Amino acid sequence: MANSRMVRQRIWERLAPVARPDTRFHFDFSEFIPDFEGSETLAACLLDHRTLSSARMVFVTPDNSLVAVRQKLLEAGRPFVVSSYNMLRGFLLLDPAKVPTGHAHYAAWLDGIEHFGRPVSLEDISGLGPFGAMVTGASAVSTDGIRFGKGHGYFDIEWGIFSDLGLVQETTPVIAAVHDVQVVADRLPASDTEIMVDLIATPTRMIDVERARKRPRGVNWDLLSPETIASRPPLRELARMRGIQ
Repeated sequence: MANSRMVRQRIWERLAPVARPDTRFHFDFSEFIPDFEGSETLAACLLDHRTLSSARMVFVTPDNSLVAVRQKLLEAGRPFVVSSYNMLRGFLLLDPAKVPTGHAHYAAWLDGIEHFGRPVSLEDISGLGPFGAMVTGASAVSTDGIRFGKGHGYFDIEWGIFSDLGLVQETTPVIAAVHDVQVVADRLPASDTEIMVDLIATPTRMIDVERARKRPRGVNWDLLSPETIASRPPLRELARMRGIQ
């Protein structure tokens, strides 16, 4: 079984020549998942793929690597929900009708999401209907569907929130969009809360994954500190809904 820290370090070294720097973190991949050469090609192919083409509502993480995916969704007139950075300001809805013509590229960036996006509560999101797909970036992803993020587990928490609300289920496609150098054959360690993916999208190929196990349902509150719950609006809201706080 590969060591997750060593795999991340190896991938970061391979990623550096093809990665695009972040305005805040430069090339510190421990702080963000970078955009990369070929992400525009990846996005165009992904929007035509069966897992995403028929999805009415999509959840997309705010990773830099998904700027082109978010831009293509907006240009195609397709709304999506995105989390704010580290979920500190909850979730936002990006409605293409609210983005002026020619501004989709800016609206797809983290700052643009905050500018054009409308903050939405869990109650609001539930009213939008279930997600047809979830798209996430990753530091690394194995060919058997195990993904690593930055190490904070926010995507796993987001899945837990949405599965608790019935907005995603076992058959909801989860897509990891990464550069080819981020795909590994290693057997990566996975916790019980790890969300395995169904599709790995890269600039050169689409890899269907046969998942070895089912995904967990709901939020594992025992793994979250009171500070984490208190500082994330969606967790506070769900905790109130479930009588936890």
